Amino acid sequence: MVVLTEAEHRALQRLEDRERHLRRGATLQRENDRVAEMFVLRKGLMMSSVLLDDGSRQILRIHFPGDLLAVSSLIYNDAPETITALSDCTVAPFERAALSALLVDHPRLAALVLVYSQIERVALTDRLAALGRTSAKARVAAILIELRNRMRMLDKSIGESFVLGLTQEEIGDATGLTAVHVNRMLRQLEEEGLIAREAGRVRFLNERALARSANFVDRYAGLDLGWLPPSRG
Repeated sequence: MVVLTEAEHRALQRLEDRERHLRRGATLQRENDRVAEMFVLRKGLMMSSVLLDDGSRQILRIHFPGDLLAVSSLIYNDAPETITALSDCTVAPFERAALSALLVDHPRLAALVLVYSQIERVALTDRLAALGRTSAKARVAAILIELRNRMRMLDKSIGESFVLGLTQEEIGDATGLTAVHVNRMLRQLEEEGLIAREAGRVRFLNERALARSANFVDRYAGLDLGWLPPSRG
């Protein structure tokens, strides 16, 4: 846990001076568009995806409040991914220059941006390994655990039960499966007594066994942040 100084809090708040609202299904950034802005997701769920040659979609990441979006815009003129709202969302857009000033003035925040980027990289590596080497059941189980864990980071009251917030088609696009196959895997997890579903909610009945089925590794646990530079007050 990193405790930020008042100056660091103010610097981050300046990135969120503006707001933009999007309805579910709206596109914030489209792949190959010319882009100049990055965003902080303030409210709602969003996803990053790419369109494949056969017209199918691969979801790369699900984004939660507090996440930085379109950070790749720092190094590319054209967007390498599409960012879409999975629910009604609020984002705070900011320019490259604003981030550049923050990195110069607050080296510890610059280091935390690096930490965030590395967590994202490892998560994408896990997703790539899962798509190539794990079963359909493991992929679906893993995304359920990942979603619940990310939600619980924002709301400590969330326990074994949570609102899924994704359609079976969206889960399929994240796991490389069809919606029909996702439905079959969810039913199998239910039949094995690992989860229960009701009215859009999922409840973990045997989380330990579910994690084993998923080959799940929590990439937000066990972080070593002792090397972070000191704050400047």
